[in-house]
Amino acid sequence: MMTPAIEDLLERTESKFVLVTLAALRSREITNYFGQLGGGIGASVPPQVVSTSSKPLSIALEEVAAGKIEAVEVDPDAEPPADETGPLEGAHLQDVSDPEQSGAGGDSPEPAGDVGA
Repeated sequence: MMTPAIEDLLERTESKFVLVTLAALRSREITNYFGQLGGGIGASVPPQVVSTSSKPLSIALEEVAAGKIEAVEVDPDAEPPADETGPLEGAHLQDVSDPEQSGAGGDSPEPAGDVGA
């Protein structure tokens, strides 16, 4: 018999597909946490429940049953917040606005990435 019961887990999520995805992602995080313990890095979140199980998937399912983790729907079309821009975006903007990188110094500088055509 599975503990926690599948019925209890399905009450916490929208569907069995969300449950499987949530448990798989959290299980991977738990595996990474146990893998980095010796390194002292401390970047992963430790298990949120006290468990007798040593398997990451069982621990993840216990966390779902306890309400410690939940799925959050993310809109793929939403823009990231301003503080999450990557370093490449900033570098690209810097290249475009850099006067030394522009063509002949006309009124509208060409982006550094456009080469002839």
